[in-house]
Amino acid sequence: MFSKILIANRGEIACRVIATARKMGIKTVAVYSDADKDARHVKLADEAVRLGPAPSRESYLLGDKIIEACKQTGAQAVHPGYGFLSENEGFAKRCEDEGIAFIGPKSHSIAAMGDKIASKKLANEAKVNTIPGYNDAIAGPDQAVEIAKKIGYPVMIKASAGGGGKGLRVAFNDKEAHEGFASCQNEARNSFGDDRIFIEKFVQEPRHIEIQVLGDSHGNVIYLNERECSIQRRHQKVIEEAPSPFISDATRKAMGEQAVQLAKAVKYQSAGTVEFVVGKDQDFYFLEMNTRLQVEHPVTECITGLDLVEQMIRVAAGEKLSLTQADVKREGWAIECRINAEDPFRNFLPSTGRLVRFQPPEQNMFQSEAGIKDGVRVDTGVYEGGEIPMYYDSMIAKLIVHGKDRNDAIAKMREALNGFVIRGISSNIPFQAALLAHPKFVTGDFNTGFIAENYANGFHAEDVPHADPDFLVALAGYMNRRYRARASGISGQLTGHELQVGAKFTVVVLGAQGENKQFPIEVTDYDLSKTSSSSTVTVNGKAYQIKSSAGLGDIRVQGECNGKPFTAQVERGTAKNPLILRVIHNGTQIDSLVLSPQGAELYKLMPYKAPPDLSKFLLSPMPGLLVDVAVQPGQKVQAGEKLAVIEAMKMENILFAAQDGVVSKVVAGKGESLAVDQVIIEFE
Repeated sequence: MFSKILIANRGEIACRVIATARKMGIKTVAVYSDADKDARHVKLADEAVRLGPAPSRESYLLGDKIIEACKQTGAQAVHPGYGFLSENEGFAKRCEDEGIAFIGPKSHSIAAMGDKIASKKLANEAKVNTIPGYNDAIAGPDQAVEIAKKIGYPVMIKASAGGGGKGLRVAFNDKEAHEGFASCQNEARNSFGDDRIFIEKFVQEPRHIEIQVLGDSHGNVIYLNERECSIQRRHQKVIEEAPSPFISDATRKAMGEQAVQLAKAVKYQSAGTVEFVVGKDQDFYFLEMNTRLQVEHPVTECITGLDLVEQMIRVAAGEKLSLTQADVKREGWAIECRINAEDPFRNFLPSTGRLVRFQPPEQNMFQSEAGIKDGVRVDTGVYEGGEIPMYYDSMIAKLIVHGKDRNDAIAKMREALNGFVIRGISSNIPFQAALLAHPKFVTGDFNTGFIAENYANGFHAEDVPHADPDFLVALAGYMNRRYRARASGISGQLTGHELQVGAKFTVVVLGAQGENKQFPIEVTDYDLSKTSSSSTVTVNGKAYQIKSSAGLGDIRVQGECNGKPFTAQVERGTAKNPLILRVIHNGTQIDSLVLSPQGAELYKLMPYKAPPDLSKFLLSPMPGLLVDVAVQPGQKVQAGEKLAVIEAMKMENILFAAQDGVVSKVVAGKGESLAVDQVIIEFE
């Protein structure tokens, strides 16, 4: 066994590998860029080596520097994590040549699976289902019909040079195949100057389901069940679960056995994933193989009780697998939510900056202790007070839960999201909460088009309906009562003018455009003598008996409402108004003022102050690097014209003119680091 390994990665996956290495008594070496010098993985490792400046190409992608760091520190092995160099056959080969163990598959396996066309040929030879199709140019519509019949309807008729939805038709019968071929060919000729057409099987209501495999250097390969990864946004996974709520035991076995056949065909050693597209009739076809550890590996660890990082290290050290296929367990249900630094209400734009608050929910399952069941686990590479840099991926944490069954896991995940406190940057937690509450997600009735179909116009606050909105009002009233009770107990108050706690209040829920709603409430039975303070709040004729021992300075409030446990977030004061009470529960947020009945009547008379007109300015929608300004002072611009390009978190965002106008001043310069809402351009 190795005595020291180097982790050629950053963030949560580097911390994840360190946890297992520590359990195994192996010393660790971290590598870091200038942006990560104070990062969590650097603090956790036994040693750390600087690679270079912040951009990945000048740091984490420098294979030579990583190998040099291994020699310098005496690390006998490298764990590449995922991303960066994890599937770089050249880097894996360099490690092999230098006598450094690569904790992953051999370079020949990475090479074989890295080429999409070659991997499909290999899969065919290994008798793995691939999407049936005819990849040579087709002579005419009659031949297209014959081919479609052989493949079996429905089929997808695609232009070889197609893109943007042009030159693409789905045919369900001979007539549609004949007509579809002709129209595809015409479209392709006119749009691309290339009328070559091919046909492949159209998978209806496709799901993305992947099989985790594990192989050793002694020829043993097993599969560790499947993961359901169909909840995706723009081909990026958002929620993953294991097992899948869709496939049968027979399909699971068939997919698992085919994944093992493919892994054996490339002499696969280590953990890897074979991805399949699965149709509504459970017909499944090979997509690709990921020759590394996957982001979503924790859900497999939860249901099998195996530490996959430990298995990878043991295989790389030459050990045989310690279990056979018959030993693989499938216990309970696991779900993972990716917590990203992005603003779901601003079209998921990246959000960088300082983590003013970072308080994950309480954990009872841990990365390196995969045998612990039924609880909550958080994999992260950040900490409160740390910076989220603009140079890397937007994922800051993975929230994983394990339950007795799927409904139990969904309930646990919703509570865990309620208790995940993140401030200083925006996160996608409200979006995750909405997905988990969606009836189709709850029933398991979804496919890869789920987010595109249900949130076609983006994500908005009203997309998170709360099952009981009056509870949020009651919680605001309850917390206000506790603040007043504390204030009433302060000594030194002027005799005869002491603060009266009162029982009747009005909760004013503030609307975005000044359209406020008022809720008269009554708060009774307040008990300060117990450690857990309790009140009954009456809203709209409904009584909410709320009890909590949360401190008044805590953001996370846990307690009971009418005998049932709840977790919510309550904050006093915002940047705009120190008197506001912000309540967040199940993805829904309200900003409220709790006033006396007379105060609420007077508040109705307050004029609404409209926000300033910012149409004469181009503002940065997010923090990032201004890589290009496409206009100059005095230039006339038309609506839709490109104005500037901002880069953040591996994404380029082009800013377009919202209306016609004339540029009066370019305020920000190329190469400048921008803050949210910083002025880039002024218009006349």
